[in-house]
Amino acid sequence: MFHETWAHRPQRRRSTIVHSHHNGLKTAALLGLLTAMILAVGYWLGGSGGLVFAVVLSLALNAGSYFFSDKIALRSMRARPVSEAEFPALHQIVRELATEAGQPMPRLYVSPAMQPNAFATGRNPQHAAVAVTVGITQLLDRRELRGVIGHELSHVYNRDILISSVAAALAGIITMVAQLAIFLPFGGSDDEDGPNPASLLLMLILGPLAASVIQLAISRNREYQADASGATLTRDPLALASALEKIQYGAQRLPLPADGQLATSAHLMIANPLRGGGIASLFSTHPPMAERIKRLHQLAAITGTGPVQFQR
Repeated sequence: MFHETWAHRPQRRRSTIVHSHHNGLKTAALLGLLTAMILAVGYWLGGSGGLVFAVVLSLALNAGSYFFSDKIALRSMRARPVSEAEFPALHQIVRELATEAGQPMPRLYVSPAMQPNAFATGRNPQHAAVAVTVGITQLLDRRELRGVIGHELSHVYNRDILISSVAAALAGIITMVAQLAIFLPFGGSDDEDGPNPASLLLMLILGPLAASVIQLAISRNREYQADASGATLTRDPLALASALEKIQYGAQRLPLPADGQLATSAHLMIANPLRGGGIASLFSTHPPMAERIKRLHQLAAITGTGPVQFQR
């Protein structure tokens, strides 16, 4: 058990409540937008019959986004549950931080990937999971790993993971609508049997772009927020800053393949697991690592915090 050296525990808990409240409102808004889009497309394509089908589809998508996003993310990294006997230090760190935050112990998973990375998933603290790669457990020391776990737990406590899942579903619907434009005549085409080429091009470009922008706006803000919240939880901003430097280097050396499942879950990782460059870099869901590290150093300077002191 560590000494209480952070002077603002009440402020931290009030801040977490505010963040989770705001993120809950964002989630509700995204779910509402997702439902409205599905209903509009259903009515547009099939009238009353299409609307009924759209209602059923929207309920299924909303339920899937809410209840099964954690399983999809864990499967994409081939993560498996681990016992305390296998990873005692990891279990101890997570238990200490969860107790400090007054939250239940999440499920713990380990991915066989050698790339150093970590992510959290789950719709709420009662149904949360934290996953780390084998690579990150070999690269970081205990203090740095503790900083990473604090970051990931903050995602859960701030309700960030649910927002990302809903945003991903929304992105999928926008993309689907854009793809449907290939088969639908609209926009005043001279050829009654085919679509308007200009409208088709607009849908094919703006659909995926709009989805990426939605996910980008949410992800960048949530990473900065989780860095700050996690550093506040651990009372050691410099530990997370040091960990991020190592993780960035390791992720660049060992990028993961951008297959379908992993690509849709990449935004959950503490660092971008995919190879950068090309058009994909325009839609990066992670803020610049240098800026994240800079903010953590500024936070450490303001709070005057250093490494956490443990009782022996």
